[in-house]
Formats: sequence, C-alpha cells, structure tokens
Amino acid sequence: MSEYKRVFAIVLDSLGIGAMPDSRRFGDVGVDTFGHILERMGTLDILNLQKLGFLNLHCGGGMSGAERPLGRYMRMAEASNAKDTMAGHWEMMGIKTESPFHTFTDTGFPPELIAELEKRCGKRVIGNKSASGTAILEELAEEEIETGAMIVYTSADSVLQICGNEETFDLQNLYRCCEIAREITLSREEWRVGRVIARPYVGKKKGEFKRTSNRHDYALKPTGPTALNAMKDAGLDVIGVGKINDIFCGEGITETYHSDSSVHGMEQTIELCGKDFHGLCFTNLVDFDALWGHRRNVEGYGREIEKFDRNLGVLLERLREDDLLILTADHGNDPAYTGTDHTREYVPFLAYSKKMAEGGPLPEADSFAVIGATIAENFGVSMPEGTIGHSLLERLI
Repeated sequence: MSEYKRVFAIVLDSLGIGAMPDSRRFGDVGVDTFGHILERMGTLDILNLQKLGFLNLHCGGGMSGAERPLGRYMRMAEASNAKDTMAGHWEMMGIKTESPFHTFTDTGFPPELIAELEKRCGKRVIGNKSASGTAILEELAEEEIETGAMIVYTSADSVLQICGNEETFDLQNLYRCCEIAREITLSREEWRVGRVIARPYVGKKKGEFKRTSNRHDYALKPTGPTALNAMKDAGLDVIGVGKINDIFCGEGITETYHSDSSVHGMEQTIELCGKDFHGLCFTNLVDFDALWGHRRNVEGYGREIEKFDRNLGVLLERLREDDLLILTADHGNDPAYTGTDHTREYVPFLAYSKKMAEGGPLPEADSFAVIGATIAENFGVSMPEGTIGHSLLERLI
C-alpha cells in the first residue's frame, strides 16, 4: 500500500541554489541563481516557500529561514555531465547522462544540415546563428513574412529552433518543418541536438512581434526506461503538466496538459489536486528559465517566484493528508551572471506533507535521481534496470 496516494513534483525550471564544485568546467564561476536574486532584490514576498524551509536551505539578501520549517529540505548535486533541461529531468527519474548534447552556439548549424532542411521543407533558411528569440524576430521576421523564408536559430542550449508566423507560415506547416528537422538532426551523431523547438509568433512589423503559447518541443526519447515507465506499467497515473510530456517524448506519461505560462501551470496543478487520481502529477514551470533566466532579468525572475508562491499557498491548502509535495529545479540560470546560458548549480529538494511528523534538513544528495527512486518506492514499483538513485521515503514520513 502506498504511503502517499498522490505525489505532486513541481520543477521550478532553472532555480539553482549555488555553484557546484565542478561549475568552472562548465564555464560558470560564482553562480547562484536564487542567492543572487535575493542579493539584488533584498527581499521577496514568498511566505509559503519560507515557511516550508526554502530559506533555511538557501538564504540571502535581507531574508532568513523559518524558526520551525514545515518541510524536509536538502540540496542535490547533478550527477550527469550536463546542465540542460532534458538531462536534469531525465536524471530526476533515474537516467544519468554521460555525454552532453551537441551545441552550435558559436558556429550555427553545418551547411549540409541546412541544405537538407531547405530541400525537404521547401523553404530558404535565414538566420542560422545563436540569438535571443525575441531579438531574431525583430531582425528577420519581416523578411520571413515577405519572402516565405524560414528563420532557424539556436542558443547556448542544445536546440534547433524554427520561427513561423501563425498567419503566413501556418502553424501545422511549422510543426511539419520541425518534425523534418528532428529527423535530420538524428541522422548523424554530430548533428544530434537535445530538442527541436517550434517557435510560432504573431505580428506584421517590428515592434509588434510576439511569440505565442503554441510552442512545441520535439525532444529525444530518454536513453532508457525511467521511473515514469515503471509507474505507468504498474497501472498508476502519471500526469504531465507543462513541458513534461515533451521532455520525455511521452514515455511513461498517461495524461498531459499544455501550459500557456508558469502561472497557468500552477493553476492546472491546483485543479488536478481537486481530482481523484493515484500516482504522480509532474509539473514543469518554464517561465523562470525562458522569460527571465536566459534574458538575465533579475527582477522579472524574482517577481515570477512571488507569483509562484501565491499559487503555492493555494495548493498547500488543498493538499490532502495522503499527498506528498516535492519542489525542485533542473539546473541553474543565474540572471545576474554573464551570457545567456544555463548555469551549473546545485538544486533544491523541498518535500512537504500534512502528515509529516516534523520538518528539517536532510543530508545532501549526490544525484537528482533520489526523486524518482523515492516516488517509485512509495508506489511499490521497482526502478528500471540501469537507472540510478536511492529512496528517501522513510525520511519523508
């Protein structure tokens, strides 16, 4: 019998809590996403995170931890040789990534790849460089609309992104081109990127362009079965909210909900809390990363945390006695750091249930995979062969 009937695991995408010992190898020195936000802003209105123990785990600015925190907390180190979304989420569910995905930040994509993409899509490619998604629209969207070309770009992440105006490109055609790009990038090992992303937008001239919520990620399948597969195979509910279904290519997911924003993702999670299911609700809140971390906007990131905290308060009230809540992150993205890349950081683990005897610290974990292993043990399923991680369930009761 499950200790908890339902587990809600929520990923605050990119909310790292300080540099890992090997962060310099990833080009990151002195990074600290949450710490630098607090340092820059002084205080945040995050009463719910504070009472659970988030600030006992990592504090800064003019803020301090709770005298008697309600949750169990620790920091987790990433075992994978990476600092990206896919590796972070896969590791949570038991997969260690040894080889990082390829990036094309400095060079753009190879001419052979672009030529094949143009041939199969029937469109001329413009862009082919690393750029901000909003900046490249200002630069090239008018040309795309006028000529019927296709904007292709990348970033500091392992991604190939294609922009398409929803009126002139057509959304389904954009998705078709992204599916072709996914096939092409899998045809050679040296072209293997973690994700191909459709980036639809609206607007007709500079200053009006705006990306829409019809984004779609075409990710690689996990390199092996995860805790999600084990749960689904056992007949349990595995509900993905936000990017979860994309990150795992639907593997191990029984039900999925697309989110228009991180606020919407929390609203969906709160709504699911009112339903009767048996298993896991796995939520990714991407705006911390996409809107604020990559754009190096400290205040925007801080305000997004405050928005989350307000909805966290609603969720806490609605949790049942036999529910377990886990809050975590998948990597860092320090908005006070240089560049636009993710940052190699420890991430938080914060667990709470109304039936926990007490809160307090836990020993540091050497992998994010303690999350999947804990969830698997709770539901009485075995982690798949080849996965990593150990369970903390007995410490969360």
